[in-house]
Formats: sequence, C-alpha cells, structure tokens
Amino acid sequence: MGTGVSEPLLRIGAVAERIGVSTRTLRYYEEVGLLRPSGRSPGGARYYTDDDLERVKYIRRLQNLMGLDLDRIRVFLNAEDELARLRAEYSAGPPHQREVEIAAEAVELYGRMADQVREKVGALEGFLAELEDKAERARRVATDRESISG
Repeated sequence: MGTGVSEPLLRIGAVAERIGVSTRTLRYYEEVGLLRPSGRSPGGARYYTDDDLERVKYIRRLQNLMGLDLDRIRVFLNAEDELARLRAEYSAGPPHQREVEIAAEAVELYGRMADQVREKVGALEGFLAELEDKAERARRVATDRESISG
C-alpha cells in the first residue's frame, strides 16, 4: 500500500462509481468509522486515494463474499490496520528481537481473522447440510409418490 502522498485524489462520486456503491454508502462507512477520506477540500468535499479505494473494495468483499456485519468487518479492518503498522515497523529495520515479536503479533492477527472465516464457513456448512437434508427428504417423497402412482 502506498503512502497516499503522491497518489491522485479522487472525489467521492468518482470512488462510488469505480467501486459500484453509492456516495451515501461511502458517507455511512465514514460515519461508522470504517473509512476515512484521505483529504478534504476547503469546502468539505471528500477526497480519496487508491489505498482508500482498496479499503472500500475490501469492505465490500467482506460484506458480499463473507456476509459479515459491520462490527465483524471492523475486526478485520482493525487487524489489517495493525498489520500495516507492523509491516512499516518491520521495514524500518528493528532489532532482531523486535522482528521476532512483530512476526508473532502478525501470526496472532492472521489467526484471529482466520477464526472469523472458519466460524462463517462452519455456519455456511451447517446451512448447506440442512438444505441437502431437506432436498433428500423431498426426493424421497417424490420417489414414494411416483412408485405408488406408477
């Protein structure tokens, strides 16, 4: 991810169009603390960088692919923010012991994120099993009825 310093800034409408969301959605993400514009004009217009766009894409992916609510999305975003901070610290060349600590912290953060995904996958597998069970019962009814009338 870039620093945003030399990146072109995009207005809220351009971001909304590129991502396929409404400007209202972007304002809501800001209101609930998931997204912060990288800049504002003197008149208050919001400006976003490519990093901000990637964050919105990530939020949408967590909503659409994972079906997560905003509180769980916040867990992922906080972890990603912390991982970015750890990457920056590691890149600065800390002492060896701190490198080891950074790696351990990253493992913990990725583990928490993986736990959230596993929980969601488990719920989806349970729902899928219920549907398959219902479909099998419906097949048996159809087969029974067919053999009676045939």
